[in-house]
Amino acid sequence: MSLTRRRFIKTSAAATAAMSVPMVASSRVLGANDEIRVAVVGLGLRGGRTHIPRMESQQGVRVVAICDPDRRRLDDCAKSIEDKYKHPTEKFVDVRKMMEKKDIDVVTVATMQYWHALPTIWACQTGRHVYCEKPLSHFIWEGRQMVAAARKYDRLVQVGTQFRSTGATIAAVKYVQEGNLGKIKYITAFANKTRTSIGKRDTPLPIPDSLDYELWCGPARKESIYRNRIQYDCSFTWNMGDGESCNQGVHEIDVARWLLGETQLPRRVMSIGGRFVFNDAGDVPNTQIICYDFPTAPVLYEVHNMRAGKGSNAMPNFRGAKTDLCAHCEGGYAMVRGGRIYDNKGKLIKSFSGGETHFENFIQAVRSGKREDLNADVLEGHLSTTVTHTGNISYRLGRPAAVDEMRAAVEGTPVFNEMFDRYLAHLKAHKVDPATSTLGPWLECDRENECFKDHDKANELVRGYYREPYVVPDLST
Repeated sequence: MSLTRRRFIKTSAAATAAMSVPMVASSRVLGANDEIRVAVVGLGLRGGRTHIPRMESQQGVRVVAICDPDRRRLDDCAKSIEDKYKHPTEKFVDVRKMMEKKDIDVVTVATMQYWHALPTIWACQTGRHVYCEKPLSHFIWEGRQMVAAARKYDRLVQVGTQFRSTGATIAAVKYVQEGNLGKIKYITAFANKTRTSIGKRDTPLPIPDSLDYELWCGPARKESIYRNRIQYDCSFTWNMGDGESCNQGVHEIDVARWLLGETQLPRRVMSIGGRFVFNDAGDVPNTQIICYDFPTAPVLYEVHNMRAGKGSNAMPNFRGAKTDLCAHCEGGYAMVRGGRIYDNKGKLIKSFSGGETHFENFIQAVRSGKREDLNADVLEGHLSTTVTHTGNISYRLGRPAAVDEMRAAVEGTPVFNEMFDRYLAHLKAHKVDPATSTLGPWLECDRENECFKDHDKANELVRGYYREPYVVPDLST
């Protein structure tokens, strides 16, 4: 099994066939002084404005290839690299063609998450290490295949859950885990992030000539667009995105899992929410509450994409913070991401500082060749992303319900009941009828097999959908 990268893809027909054929190419052993040659896939905000400068800023690292199905982005990015870093870079519209290029050691994936799995797997199969943005996957099952690819082809895969490499967060986790605040009773995680309507068109949005729409859709359903923008706003549709509780929530859930030492799904999960006020082409919730019932302690998540109330310019907050997670302990509480520790009366008793070095950690691990040097190995990223998917699956299987029915569903978990009170107050501030909410079912998780017990419809969403020929291979055997 030593097929060359050129044989990986030779023609478009061969590329299609290659999608389901595992391949291995010899990988270069990198010394401490060897140049690391990087290819960046996806040139939006993260790829173009973060991955490229963070890689180029490190000594002995150079971006030698860029890839995006939007030729305008490609041309602009190539010019920016030449102007800023004084070297050319090779441009690719099709990531499969990019995999032919021999002089690549690392692939970074900064596409939307529905296009994360295939480039990550192909890069592993062709001997490259990978930095993949969060959330790792669009479906639970494909995340496990990404882990399998990293292990099968012995590649390092770092996930962009960068709080694993943030000094303030690392110190706060350590402080709480050492028992300085006593036992963790429960965790409240939250994302109060302003979003606006993505619009609702009567006629399909024209596709610009610069975009290869077939490639851009890839494994997702190829549909007409009835929102106002093509790029990024697709994340507010289930076809290509996973909503705020996954897109942002994976950060907070990742830290919560790390803090609790949880390495599997929660025992059960349930969500309530809705997409209110916007009246647009989006279908993911802009207001949502979730309970992840872990054995060690419940973890609750709430999303507010609308402002604090109708006509308000303020955003909701939790104990003064917009986006973080609060570990409620016997002797106080910690805003863990921000590195701030409080006593039970709300007095700040300790704060930690320290910035983020996630890309640097990845390159250091690539040079050492040791998986244990990664701060956010693909398995950790998969587990955290999987947890967030479970909450959304409950929501997607839900139905409209009266307030009394919703209350009955949450009142068995007191802290979830408190979050539900905040949810109702938020809707009232927007003059929204809470009976237009979606009540998801409590789903029992099969923790060992990363699916649900006795629920075929939920497990269909675990497995997901792929459009031929962009099908994620089964690498589990």
